[in-house]
Amino acid sequence: MGIRFILMVNKQGQTRLAQYFEYLTIDQRRALEGEIVRKCLARNEQQCSFVEHRNYKIVYRRYASLFFLVGVDNEENELAILEFIHLLVETMDRHFGNVCELDIMFHLEKAHFMLEEMVMNGCIVETSKSNILAPIQLMDKAS
Repeated sequence: MGIRFILMVNKQGQTRLAQYFEYLTIDQRRALEGEIVRKCLARNEQQCSFVEHRNYKIVYRRYASLFFLVGVDNEENELAILEFIHLLVETMDRHFGNVCELDIMFHLEKAHFMLEEMVMNGCIVETSKSNILAPIQLMDKAS
C-alpha cells in the first residue's frame, strides 16, 4: 500500500493535520500520534529523518515551525518519501505563499484537498504542482 498516514505537527507536538489511509480507531490514532510525535521531536537535527516505530517506518522533515511526518510500510523508499514531503511543502508554498502553521489551521480543508489530489489510497498519484492546484484555484474563483 505504501503510505499509511500523513501528519503535520507543530514544535509543541500539537497535531495540525492528520490523514490516515488505513483504519485505526480514534484511541489508536491518538496513542500512535503521541508516541511518534514524542519520538521525532526528541531527535536533534544531526540525526537522520527516518525512524522505525512498531510496523511503520516514519519519514519526517521539519520546515520552519511544522514537522511533516509520513508513516509508510517497511518496504517503501525513504528518499522518495522525503521528496514527496518536499513536493507537498512546495505545493502549499505556491498556493499560500510561504506556508506556515496558521495557513494550515485556517485553511484545513484546502490542505486536505491538496493531499487528496496527491495521494489516493496510500499511493502517490499526482506530482505536478499545477495539476494539484488547478481544482483549488477553480474553487477559489467560484467562491
